[in-house]
Amino acid sequence: MRLAALLATALVLTGCSTATPPEPGVPTVGVGATSSLLPAELRDQTARMVAAALWTPLVGYDPATGKTTPAAAESVTSDDQVTWTVKLRPGTFHDGTPVTAQSYLDTWHELRLSQGVWPGASVISEMLPAKEITATDPATIKIVLHHPFGQVPALLASQALYPLPESVLKSKDWAGFALNPVGNGPFKLAARWNHGGELVKVAGTGKIKLKELDPETQYDQAKSGAIDLATTVPGSRHDAMHAGPHAMWALPGATYLKFPAQGRFADATVRHAFAMAVDRDSLEAGPLDHQVDPARSLLPPAAAPGERSGTCRPCTYDPAAAKNLLKQSGFTGATTLDGGGHWASILATQLQTTLGVGVGVKPGDGPSVVTLELLTVSPHEPLAALAKAAGYTDAGFAELLATADAAPAAESQPLYRLAENQLLRDLPVAPLWSGHGHAVWPLKVSGVKANPLTGVDLTSFSRG
Repeated sequence: MRLAALLATALVLTGCSTATPPEPGVPTVGVGATSSLLPAELRDQTARMVAAALWTPLVGYDPATGKTTPAAAESVTSDDQVTWTVKLRPGTFHDGTPVTAQSYLDTWHELRLSQGVWPGASVISEMLPAKEITATDPATIKIVLHHPFGQVPALLASQALYPLPESVLKSKDWAGFALNPVGNGPFKLAARWNHGGELVKVAGTGKIKLKELDPETQYDQAKSGAIDLATTVPGSRHDAMHAGPHAMWALPGATYLKFPAQGRFADATVRHAFAMAVDRDSLEAGPLDHQVDPARSLLPPAAAPGERSGTCRPCTYDPAAAKNLLKQSGFTGATTLDGGGHWASILATQLQTTLGVGVGVKPGDGPSVVTLELLTVSPHEPLAALAKAAGYTDAGFAELLATADAAPAAESQPLYRLAENQLLRDLPVAPLWSGHGHAVWPLKVSGVKANPLTGVDLTSFSRG
């Protein structure tokens, strides 16, 4: 007894502590910080993961195959890719009010009004070219487009299009709702979100405790069994992660070099030289701290049709070819690199060393860094967004993209590859890398799954 008391006193005096063991029968998940759980402004992995437990999407979507599965919608059908019919399953919000076709229409109308305020507004205002969206009955949404677009099911899987209850649409208390949301999913929040929270099953019994922890603490506590799942892994633990149960998945975003459309970078040979002068692997292992995957294609792996079978030529680090191409182009003089994070100076040094030209990190006449944060996993989104960002207006590319858009989803993937291939040839933007997520867990946990849009599926895993 005396020894136990002395040890307890020593722990208090030295400031040491041990992690609180998980509550019996309640899985504990380590999460990162998040500021908002409002569907139209989900900005981080934690927010997307928690929202996926609080809401049920209209459809589930697999970017590797481009196939959808019914969820809140019983079916999404079209005979001509212009008029779409969405049939809803019966459902309710956590406050007991029904989820109807009008719930979706009112939510999407609010998104249109809030364009430029919420990131999710672009799904409705830009990516879904609708001239009419109506509720033909409480369980049916009719969407009529301006032109054929086979990617409607993929867009309907977006978290930005989750429905909101009538009470919040009337009050417009977005700040309050962002921390205490009411969804239509399998879990609801037990109390207001505050650096973590507790999810409670809507039907039946069961709950999950979500605990905000830094990545190092998450990893160490998952390995010790103090928590059941870590949903972020720091670079310092990346190699060790592979020795035990873990998962990695593509995140919905990617980073590119965007080249000026005019001046010295108007020559595609120059653009290819700069693209092949980037040592993506050393950046991934160095300043990017193992949190990304070097690009293998222009389409990120989170977007259908997923990974390419091989690495694209502009994605390949080839110093000799890069230097020769730049010499052939007659490019001379210094240039600049605009944007990027703490790694920008290292990338500039790579370009300077390989190509033998000065590269300053500042706004100027050279390439700039652009990062896409995808709201859908449709290939239409990154292709259209990259062309727009680069001011690329080639008629052939526009025709290829329109042909792919008009095709049924099951037939569209090779058509989108053709559009991607033209962008890779002309290279208005050069792929750099895409992010990936991590999870680790102790042996007693099983059934952990993750996907690009929502990260870890909190409804799937269990403790042994």
